[in-house]
Amino acid sequence: MSSNARGALLALLAFGIFATHDVLIKVLGGSYSPIQIVFFSVTLAFPLATVSLMRDNNPGTLRPRHPWWMLLRTIAAIVTGFCAFYAFTVLPLAQVYAILFASPLLITILAVPILGETVRLRRGLAVLVGLVGVLVVLRPGSTVLQLGHGAALLSAIGGSLGSIIVRKIGADERPVVLMLFPMLGNFVVMGSALAFVYQPMPIAHIGMLAVISVFAFIAGLLVIAAYKAGEAVIVAPMQYSQILWATAYGMLFFDETPDGATVLGAGIIIASGLYIVLRESRSTDSGTPVLRTRGRFETGTFLRPRPRELDAAAPEPRKVPDTAPSARARPHMRGLPGRVPPVAEPRRTDSD
Repeated sequence: MSSNARGALLALLAFGIFATHDVLIKVLGGSYSPIQIVFFSVTLAFPLATVSLMRDNNPGTLRPRHPWWMLLRTIAAIVTGFCAFYAFTVLPLAQVYAILFASPLLITILAVPILGETVRLRRGLAVLVGLVGVLVVLRPGSTVLQLGHGAALLSAIGGSLGSIIVRKIGADERPVVLMLFPMLGNFVVMGSALAFVYQPMPIAHIGMLAVISVFAFIAGLLVIAAYKAGEAVIVAPMQYSQILWATAYGMLFFDETPDGATVLGAGIIIASGLYIVLRESRSTDSGTPVLRTRGRFETGTFLRPRPRELDAAAPEPRKVPDTAPSARARPHMRGLPGRVPPVAEPRRTDSD
């Protein structure tokens, strides 16, 4: 099996697990507030985060080097988690995914002011076409828009903003900082609001919350493995397979059948997203914000790895310090292979 095929299969498995993760959220959303679901899912994810953090051997403190960007990323993660959980609770799964698939379009737009990227005509037209697809899904004027539609849009915007910020500061920040601050933000904010919405939970539902955290952790690791195994242009489109899972799960468990407008709008959004991915894969410059940003939006339970781990960049050559013994010239070994080349010396005379 080729590396690209292996990467695609790993990505398909990861996004299938993510879709199952979202089904459990929808099931629990029928009985509990999204605040309570987010709080307990993040709380139960801390042991998994601890295991992941044990791999970080970089020295330093937990103080972010870019505090304002980190604050904005944390706020975006809080908004994304709450809005995504709420949207899955009140809307059909396929409709939520169709709106969330607008993330590549939003990333392309946000990359202009934040990363200084340039969006040329063809990519800009693809963004406009994709936004038309969002309008087809929402059908303003012909259907009653719910809070869930607005929540799904806010989740897509927040996830895209958080991903772009990671691309901007990820090379400078420790993975511990990138991971912990959004989790702590969700823990504090949702924990503060929990007293107003708390409902007692049986052990079975607590177990479902634990499964949500484990699924998010495993799927996140599979996404990392997929991008390490295959090219981003092959792996990134695999996120759109979630619409198939959503349709199947919706029909099987929730008696949901996507209507024609949802199918048409999702097709337009997916087509525009694929076009952007293909255009970026042929780009000769570094302006590939969508390919460099991983496809899954953050819900507070996805432990995002360090960007350098996903870029599969070529290893930097080993640098030898000037003070190292191997860097100093050794006159008695001149002329030997691998040593300092010999230096011509004046001929000795009898008077020397």
